[in-house]
Amino acid sequence: MTPGYSRSVPQMIIMDVDTGIDDSLALLYLLASPEAEIAGIAATAGNVPAAQVAANNLAWLDVCRAPQIEVALGAAEPLAIPLRTTEDTHGPQGVGYAELPPSARRLSERSAARLWVDLVREHPGEIVGLCTGPLTNLALALRIEPRLPQLLGRLVIMGGAFNHPGNTTPTNEWNVHVDPEAAKEVFDAFSAAPADRRPLVCALDITETIEMRPEHVALLAERAGSTPIELVSAADGPEMRSAASNPIIRYFTDAVRFYFDFHLQYDQGYLAHMHDPFAAAIALDPGLAITKPATVDVELAGTITRATTVADWAGMWGREPNADIVIGTDPQEFFERMISRVGDFARAVYPESPGRSR
Repeated sequence: MTPGYSRSVPQMIIMDVDTGIDDSLALLYLLASPEAEIAGIAATAGNVPAAQVAANNLAWLDVCRAPQIEVALGAAEPLAIPLRTTEDTHGPQGVGYAELPPSARRLSERSAARLWVDLVREHPGEIVGLCTGPLTNLALALRIEPRLPQLLGRLVIMGGAFNHPGNTTPTNEWNVHVDPEAAKEVFDAFSAAPADRRPLVCALDITETIEMRPEHVALLAERAGSTPIELVSAADGPEMRSAASNPIIRYFTDAVRFYFDFHLQYDQGYLAHMHDPFAAAIALDPGLAITKPATVDVELAGTITRATTVADWAGMWGREPNADIVIGTDPQEFFERMISRVGDFARAVYPESPGRSR
């Protein structure tokens, strides 16, 4: 682990997201991190359809008063199967109870796959790719540019489940389940990546240990100087909306409270797993993670195990490792970073908001 981290030159990042509550928080984390430069955002169909994902990304950029960042629309469907979305987990628009104002920002004229290809060709070895949704766009980009594993500085994937139950089927993690063919293409292709650039994989084994609780939301509001300091609870009805004076905190609270309600409904407690913000933190600082190399493949033919990610930890397949799987971290350190970064960012973006309810 590293106690902190800094870069003299901002790390360029391509985000490929299916926004999504926790994808939203990953975006906030990177916008709040001065050592990150978001080079582009690819909208992937997953939690909600791709067009809604793109709209959510544009709206969050508005809420954060962000500079112009290219947002490209991705494929509407997975490579080989119909799209499955999960509004029951993320809300009808993908952002929980939050009601984001529509954005006047325009989508890119190029596709998400072309965004990937053009950016890594323009900046070889300089970009980190962060994928927190299905891997459809990246698979399509690999079909255009097979050298992408050599051109990309590093790839961070939130996806898969190894020595851990799935969250979609007994063995499947959601992102891989939506487009298993794409996931297999990506892992196969990145077998050609140099050993020091193997994909970093944040699977459910680790991301389900990153548990946000109501006190984290309150600490974030306090750090931002937003009032009132709200302690969300299971007693809050679906009609409840945050009264936080800072818009970033207000929309954040409304989004994540839906996630709390979802996890409670499935007997996991009144909490929310921060899968995607954790992956964003790893993209900036791999030192937050303890990793173990493995050869990863995706099952496509199993009757009850299709879309399962399988890791060969011991080299039984006789194939070189194609991933570094995160097997350990310090959740407290992650939350301290997230709260301090996003809280300070929210205060800086809306210096006029503390103490004033809107």
